[in-house]
Order: sequence, then structure tokens, then C-alpha cells
Amino acid sequence: MANKYPHTPDGRYFVAKNRLWRCTDPRLTAEEKRGHVKALMKARRAVRSAQQQNDEEALGQAREAVQEAKEALGERGPVWWQDGAPDEGGLAPHNSSYASWWASHV
Repeated sequence: MANKYPHTPDGRYFVAKNRLWRCTDPRLTAEEKRGHVKALMKARRAVRSAQQQNDEEALGQAREAVQEAKEALGERGPVWWQDGAPDEGGLAPHNSSYASWWASHV
């Protein structure tokens, strides 16, 4: 399956809705990634269920589980690269260090 979204040359981000989104840590094994994605999907279902039931306590717990899974995947929390580059997730690509790449890409 081809990538639906453009990825930065260094593989740290993909671009969707004109924002940089952090990619999953490529150092994770397929088994580790699968386990974290499974936990993420379970947590997202719990968020939806808590919202439907209007259960604020369950919603808070489910959102914490989403955060934990996203951190385990490397998509949130401390960056997974080790060269000291800052996290630019959430920025528009034209307002980031990827501006010249983005200009030549679009």
C-alpha cells in the first residue's frame, strides 16, 4: 500500500491537513508496534464509549490510555531521534525547518 501522505525526507513526520505529524518510532519491532497499535485502538474505543455514556471519569482514563499508547509508539512525548532536533509536530510544513522541502514537494 502506497503512503497516502507525504513523508519528510528524514522520516520523522508525515503531512496531513497541512500539519506535520510525528511518525511511529522506526526502531520498534513489528511485534512491539502491533501491540501498541492494538492498545491505542482499544483506548480510542474506550474514549468513544465514555463520550456516548457521558462518563467523565472513564473518559479521563481512556484519554490517558491513548496518551500512553501514543508515547509508546513514539508519536508523542520525548522524540525518538537522537540528534537534538526539536519536535516540530503540529507545525505547518511551510513554517518549519522542512519549508524548502515542502515548497519543492507541493
